[in-house]
Amino acid sequence: MMKRQGAEESGSLTNWLKGRIDQAGLRREVDELVDQMMIQQRLTEMREQAGMTQRELARRVGVSQPVIARMESRRIRNVTLKTLVRAASALGATLKIDVTPGKRHRTAVRRSRAAGTN
Repeated sequence: MMKRQGAEESGSLTNWLKGRIDQAGLRREVDELVDQMMIQQRLTEMREQAGMTQRELARRVGVSQPVIARMESRRIRNVTLKTLVRAASALGATLKIDVTPGKRHRTAVRRSRAAGTN
């Protein structure tokens, strides 16, 4: 019974936090940061699974070891797409990028349709 309450409380906290993020207009920024953190975490996991050191990955990517360390610790914010692609490739992986319509796109489509333009 306690686990269920904890999960419910956690869910309500998560919902409250999501609501506050939406109210502050930060949804896009938060989503981008979470996506970036997930990519960096996955690259770290793959490097470790491959038994590769940060120094070895850095050599293969063409950057310094401290760049890899900052990337893995999420202390680097603007990792270039080129660096991410090279890191993924060095680990025998591919980088997948997806574009999905956001709220502004859906609003623009509705307005366009209401105005009779395509």
